[in-house]
Amino acid sequence: MNQLEMKKMLVHIPREKSQKIINLFQLLSGVFPEAMADLIETNKRAAEGITLEITPMKLKRTRPQENYYRKYCAEFARFCGMTPDEMHEEMLCETFGSTEHATKFGIKRRPSKRSGDAGRIDYSELVETLCRVAAEMGYYIPPAHGEVA
Repeated sequence: MNQLEMKKMLVHIPREKSQKIINLFQLLSGVFPEAMADLIETNKRAAEGITLEITPMKLKRTRPQENYYRKYCAEFARFCGMTPDEMHEEMLCETFGSTEHATKFGIKRRPSKRSGDAGRIDYSELVETLCRVAAEMGYYIPPAHGEVA
């Protein structure tokens, strides 16, 4: 079982087991009454049955969090003589680790995790790493005042 399969659970209910579908939809509409119209519509379109996907909820990074990071990452990049994209790659590698890959252009370092895969907590780690590394190099990044948490 790969990592993606471990993070979600799929339950297939064929149309032949329509009573199970009805029971599930009744339960869901009782818990989420605002979803009743969508459940009815889904049931109408489910000629073959339904698939229920259960995945852990992951809070996405916030817009203020991303704006803060992008602003100070770009400013710190200029301070270091780098582009914002180059600095972002460095911060990803510093925060999440990296692997080296042989290419026709030589050895390239790649981050073990991309920021697009980062939830709110991981993105906070990225922001903290930026602030720490900048401070270590003599560049001041002002505190976020809680709006990026």
